Amino acid sequence: MQVRIGVQNVPKELVVDTALSADEVQDALREALSASDGVLVLKDRRAGRIVVPAARVGYLEISEDEQRSVGFGTQYT
Repeated sequence: MQVRIGVQNVPKELVVDTALSADEVQDALREALSASDGVLVLKDRRAGRIVVPAARVGYLEISEDEQRSVGFGTQYT
């Protein structure tokens, strides 16, 4: 799953490719926002971590992994 994080006062967004589900990402953000001085931590598929102060998160865009078709993309029914 791909998560795009918009950080306040930063022109580029962060893109994280994670194995977490959409619900797990939402729970992590909710938990980070509920704590004073909370920090959003997401694990990358390559064993890395993205750490963002929760107060600076502008938005999260969560997109499910797409099934990619092989070939010319014609479908017969």
